[in-house]
Amino acid sequence: MTAARTLIEGLGAGLITAALILGSALETLELGTLNRLFEVRGVRRPAAPIVIVTIDEDSFDELNLPWPFPRALHAELLDVLSAARPLLVGFDLLFPEPSARGPADDAALGAAVARTGNVVLGAATTVVAEPGYTKLDLNPPLPVIRRGAAAIAPLNLFVDPDGSLRRSPLRHRVGDEVLLGFDAQLHRLAAAAGLPAAPLPAAGEILINFRGGPRTFPWVPYHRVVRREVPDEVFRGKIVLVGPTSEVLQDIFSTPFARARAMPGVETHANVLETLLRGIALREVPWWVSLIGATMAATLGAWLVMRLRAFRALLATVLVWATLAAWTIVAFALWDVWLRSVGITLGLVLGYGSAVVESFIREQRERRRLSQFFSPAVLREIVRQRGDAPLGSGRRVLTVLFSDIRGFTSIAERLEPEQVVEMLRDYLTEMTEVVFKHRGTVDKYIGDCIMALYNVPFEDPDHAANAIRTGLELQVRTRELSARWEAKLGVTIRNGVGINTGEAVVGAMGSRQRLEYTAIGDTVNLAFRLEGLTKEYRVPILISESTYAEVRGQFLARELLDVTELGGVTVRGKSQPVKIYSVLPADARKPRVALDAAATLSVVGARGVYQAQTRDISETGMSLMGLPAEWLQGSKIQIRCEGGALPKPILAEGTIVWRRGDAAGVSFTALDPDSAPTVSDYLSRGTTPS
Repeated sequence: MTAARTLIEGLGAGLITAALILGSALETLELGTLNRLFEVRGVRRPAAPIVIVTIDEDSFDELNLPWPFPRALHAELLDVLSAARPLLVGFDLLFPEPSARGPADDAALGAAVARTGNVVLGAATTVVAEPGYTKLDLNPPLPVIRRGAAAIAPLNLFVDPDGSLRRSPLRHRVGDEVLLGFDAQLHRLAAAAGLPAAPLPAAGEILINFRGGPRTFPWVPYHRVVRREVPDEVFRGKIVLVGPTSEVLQDIFSTPFARARAMPGVETHANVLETLLRGIALREVPWWVSLIGATMAATLGAWLVMRLRAFRALLATVLVWATLAAWTIVAFALWDVWLRSVGITLGLVLGYGSAVVESFIREQRERRRLSQFFSPAVLREIVRQRGDAPLGSGRRVLTVLFSDIRGFTSIAERLEPEQVVEMLRDYLTEMTEVVFKHRGTVDKYIGDCIMALYNVPFEDPDHAANAIRTGLELQVRTRELSARWEAKLGVTIRNGVGINTGEAVVGAMGSRQRLEYTAIGDTVNLAFRLEGLTKEYRVPILISESTYAEVRGQFLARELLDVTELGGVTVRGKSQPVKIYSVLPADARKPRVALDAAATLSVVGARGVYQAQTRDISETGMSLMGLPAEWLQGSKIQIRCEGGALPKPILAEGTIVWRRGDAAGVSFTALDPDSAPTVSDYLSRGTTPS
């Protein structure tokens, strides 16, 4: 489901990118990228025989003439060029109005145009727009001037939305007539004159394959030509373009190699003519390729995040982008192919970014959900292994721990609900920290009870010992909490712990609406039952035989009973009784001193007394010989011990915690106030039994 959601998000990012492409929102960026491609490719030497005669600032100074120059001077220029026998002469100038110097001035230019015979004159198209009416007009040169021209063609160039010039129209529709553009006419005439030329493209416009910036083509100042300072070889067999290069005349454009309006229009025409003659117009990959590419890139970016970690996915995404950029540059530099890569790049970034954001949000949500069960270290590992992977259900050996507060119901009855909630929060917070500290997983809270699992979700060879360490520290923390709450509310808190090791089914389980990480099986049931038995036998921690086998020799443990002898609890699938053990902290072993004294015993609540012999005694209990066989482990008895080296009788109540033949061990549950000093004094004077 997560994988499908991630891919859907990637597809959504692709659709957003596609919408931006269709809406031309990325056009300016795409055009800017085209500029970068020209810059990366660099300047290339022109191959077409083109020379530019520049009307520049230097010519204004040298000729000492204002603009516009006399048309008779243009006629003189044509005569000089004609003598050099150029292939064609193209005028990037307009002559739609009569000369201010009179008709003779126009006639002189017209005669020179006719004498030269291979002159292409420029015209301008203008748009007349009125409400409900739009008209395109052509403003050709005066009839007297254009009469002898080889061709007349529109000079108009149109800039892209970002203000740069990259395209050249090849054909212009004026009314019902389609006219070849200025450069297309020069191409046609050059080919007709025998210059090798590629076929004219059928498209209405081309992407100009700029060779470079200003002065990429040879420049010859106007004033030097009219003064005959330029050898004829410079122009012989060439296409000569005449046009302004001075910024004052405003015929300048921004191009990929000349930003901020630094490219003269006449040199732009030279680039267009070079592109046409050599057949090297840029080939633009169809827009729908970028559309599909952006969608695929977005899906790929999301897929990378799904398959890899975020950082590795980032590296992979960068590699994919670098490959795309490399191919874009290579295709442009070697084959004059322009791939619109901004949309594809944006799709890749959006796909990756959306998947990362979604993954981060999902991860944080999952962290919050799982943080109540797993320690920060385990949680980091779960997230590192892609969240759900380690949480799949299956059989495995684990250790289960149950712990709850003794007499919680009676405590709750004495407190206000708000106080109970505060106490439970304090208690469960402390206990959870202990579980996490020892690599445990909090399965659930059941009122005041905590269920914890060990050896899940990751392997822990020391899981049984860690569970016992948890139980021992729970006792310490509970005593510390009890001291605080006793001072605050007069409430004493104690808890019991049951621990069992065995096989269970563990993993994320539950309904379709809600899953929980838990374990089920007889191993869990026995751990729960052991925790309940701690109340009956007044011991803090009980562990099963299977747990004891895992930690033998590591903890102070004492065998107590067979479960089947204490209430008939059996473990499903096991035919042999399960032994259980009480675990005490390392500092809990009390010194035992030999005691040879008579003991008078009676079962609490029953008639009759029995005589027994003591073997040894400690602060917490004693061992006896000669108990009746019907007195089973768990029986509660009253004791009166006297004689021997005892200065005074000892009166106590206790529970039989183990039996071996007629021998038994009794744990004190209550010691008469006058007897406690007697026991302490006897122990301080006695010797440890062998």
